Amino acid sequence: MSLWRYLTLLLAIAVYIRKAEKCDHRVDLQLGHAIIGTTLKMKLLLFTRDTIHCGSFLSHSNLSADPNFNLSRPTTFVIHGYRPTGSPPNWADQITELLLARKDLNVIYVDWNYGAANLNYFKVVENTRKAAHNLTAFVKKMQEHGASLNDIHMIGISLGAHISGFVGANLNGTIGRITALDPAGPKFTGTAPKDRLDPTDALFVDALHTDIDALGYREAVGHIDFYANGGTDQPGCPKTIFSGSTYFKCDHQRSVYLFFESLKHTCSSRTFPCASYTDFLDGNCMSCDRFGDAGCPVFGYDIDKWKDVLLRMGQTKTFFFTNRKSPFCMTNYRLDVVIWNEEVHWGYITVKLHGNGTDAVAKIGQASEFKKYTETALFANFDTDLLSVKKMSLMFSTGNVFKPKYKLRVLRVRLTHLERNDRPLCRYDLILAEDKEVTFSPLPCQESNF
Repeated sequence: MSLWRYLTLLLAIAVYIRKAEKCDHRVDLQLGHAIIGTTLKMKLLLFTRDTIHCGSFLSHSNLSADPNFNLSRPTTFVIHGYRPTGSPPNWADQITELLLARKDLNVIYVDWNYGAANLNYFKVVENTRKAAHNLTAFVKKMQEHGASLNDIHMIGISLGAHISGFVGANLNGTIGRITALDPAGPKFTGTAPKDRLDPTDALFVDALHTDIDALGYREAVGHIDFYANGGTDQPGCPKTIFSGSTYFKCDHQRSVYLFFESLKHTCSSRTFPCASYTDFLDGNCMSCDRFGDAGCPVFGYDIDKWKDVLLRMGQTKTFFFTNRKSPFCMTNYRLDVVIWNEEVHWGYITVKLHGNGTDAVAKIGQASEFKKYTETALFANFDTDLLSVKKMSLMFSTGNVFKPKYKLRVLRVRLTHLERNDRPLCRYDLILAEDKEVTFSPLPCQESNF
């Protein structure tokens, strides 16, 4: 290597090291810190499109010290939750990158790891109020320097959702938006709205629930609340304690990864407003006429497109299903079945769609009632979206091992895509012997009295 190339390489390394020295990093603690207990300290790290991999510490007293902090840009705060082992979240870099890929923002990572890392969860809950007080002071300073509160978006994960709510309440609900990703349940369940996140804390509040039977909050907290898979057990998460710590946190963390997918635009999860999960499973909530041409709300980052109609409607709960892994979004169909059996039958329907070398499967989890000449509406969710359905398979089962096998005499089956204006597909006069799959070529539906 020539001397000139050698010196150039040394200079490049020196510049790289110098740049790295200027980057501020998230607080990384050890389990020992959590055992001893930590005292709250706040650290606000700024990321922009020019400094996407290099955070800079923001001072409460001198907002103009960082030339990258442009208050004419919208600002998104990301607020993490409980950190019992002291480590920063493994998703912290990814959410910054995804947000900045979508929009030219100030992304401020609210690092309250000193205060969130404590095995005493009750002490951490106390610290949420203190963290909110500190963050409120910073937002007020931003406002004094010309920032618009309407352009502030807070994304709070778990306890971070309630911190967002406290900040919003301190500012009389004037910040633009709060997104709550599985807001924490323990110590907040059953409390008054003033002691947790609620819809009055921002001009628009959206929330996702993925672990309402353990670490998450069960009731609605926003203008729109999304319940993925009913808000409880998430597909692909461990079912037994033998899976270690993943068993406890997988459902809770799934909220973050579902939100990431909405940022990536890899696919969209259409959701369905409904009074309860039971009604949703029963197929009673497949119409979204009240949303007009926009159709049913799509979960995630772009939900503010439905903001105006949601604000008029009041608090809205919506439900949707997901796949076990990314891409999480599923394709939604309505399956209508009319039988001509004299007797009433109860059972399950499994549907398969066959395209050009690709299959999509939907097992409808609810047992349904089938009556003579009565249309039974089923909500069918497929793991893959087929643009062209060549064949279709149906299987009927009762789950009764010791009883005689039944035959479901189908007068008509109709399959309707709930997200596209495709013409519904039908088939007439089928016999479904129990536990026997029947495959056929569906036809465009004809007018029928049934």
